[in-house]
Amino acid sequence: MATAFSSDGEAALRRELGPAAAAAPRGDLDGFYEMGRAAAFVRGGGFRKVSGTGGGAGPGAAGRPSPRPHRLPPPVTPQVALQFPDELLADAAAVAARMEAATGAEMYVLGDTTYGSCCVDEVAAEHAGAEAVLHYGPACLSPCGKLPVLHIFGQQPLDIGRCAEAFRELYPDRQSRVVVLNDVIYAHAMGELEQQLCPEYPNIVFSRVVCEDPPGPALPGEVRQFGRQFLVEAPGGLQDCSMFYVGAEGLALTSFMLTWNRCPFSSFDPATGCSRHETLNVNRALMRRLYLVERARDARVVGILVGTLGVVGYLAVLQHLRELLHRAGKRSYTLAVGKPNPAKLANFLEVDVFVLVACAQNSLLDSSDFYRPVVTPYELELACNPAREWTGNYLTDFRDLLPGNSWKTAAQHPPVVCPALLPCLEAVVAPALHRLGDRREYQANMIVSRQVPAHTLSSHRPSLQRRLFPTSR
Repeated sequence: MATAFSSDGEAALRRELGPAAAAAPRGDLDGFYEMGRAAAFVRGGGFRKVSGTGGGAGPGAAGRPSPRPHRLPPPVTPQVALQFPDELLADAAAVAARMEAATGAEMYVLGDTTYGSCCVDEVAAEHAGAEAVLHYGPACLSPCGKLPVLHIFGQQPLDIGRCAEAFRELYPDRQSRVVVLNDVIYAHAMGELEQQLCPEYPNIVFSRVVCEDPPGPALPGEVRQFGRQFLVEAPGGLQDCSMFYVGAEGLALTSFMLTWNRCPFSSFDPATGCSRHETLNVNRALMRRLYLVERARDARVVGILVGTLGVVGYLAVLQHLRELLHRAGKRSYTLAVGKPNPAKLANFLEVDVFVLVACAQNSLLDSSDFYRPVVTPYELELACNPAREWTGNYLTDFRDLLPGNSWKTAAQHPPVVCPALLPCLEAVVAPALHRLGDRREYQANMIVSRQVPAHTLSSHRPSLQRRLFPTSR
């Protein structure tokens, strides 16, 4: 008999099984993994530990100096952690052996970071006693604060000619203002693509992958976000530009589209050779996120999920969220459950809503299959901080919420007009609230979008909130 929490297993019995697709080791390890650059990083990093002093190297038990002369202890072999994602683990042993032969350092392979492998696993590296980390594969480029890190993205093949041809098909107007973004695994080929397209498109801008935060303040028109850096010279700023993304559909592209929601996107997938105009309904996605904000506002107990232990500022954000919830009169629990899934979070029946503290790519969790909503720190801020209002700029990096960041500067983030967002809000929020069945104020004033003109969401947000969720009970 099937229940709400389990099935009768018929689907599992009927499922056709095949051999597991194990990744085969690569032939060109030196080129794909940039062995020369990685070895130079280890040799030139000065990663050296010294052993503890022996019994005769210091004062004796009674405080008398040792009769033997003081000698410096010999240096210990440096230890470096190699972090591989699941899809590259087949090469881990060969890469570690070559790195040990080239550098003389001890290599420790970190292969258990299945969830959030885009982040540097500093905790596992410290358990191994590592002094530096070589991070292989796709990366979110979130900064780390404890260990030196070198990112080796892996030079995935890219057909430059086909990519340039796809760009010309998507943007036939040679005066188009386009910003070219790319998945980090194709960063090695962007220089050649730039040489082909820049002579034809004078207004094209190529973003640069930056593994560390650039020093100094940003220049006027300069964008520094998601480990990318580029300069926009369009009169209307970034919203006057289109975005061309080189890479497969995934979390990185979703974060780009939600954050730069005023820009039309197109993409080229090098794995399939297909290009397209992205048709993600950004307004509907934003409405879904704003509905979760209202759920967070009504919650009494909030579970703070720790999704990262290595990104700079995560402890400060945890403390910031606890204080924010305390001021809002809500109880909070801090939970470390690894990869969130419905089965794990269903154990915490007292929690009304969860907030996931993770990197910019992993924070946008689709919680439609969960028993309780999972929101981002920015959405919790919108729900509990009266001083923060929706302006159209969606933030996925939790570091932007900390005091002293540039998001507070109005000149950098002016209010964005969202004319198509408000009229559709009732279509998403009202049926969802009706399904809850426990909102006494639902019956009053349901026709919101017909009474409030659709100008800006930020200007009508207080009146919208009063109509949907009056404070009087």
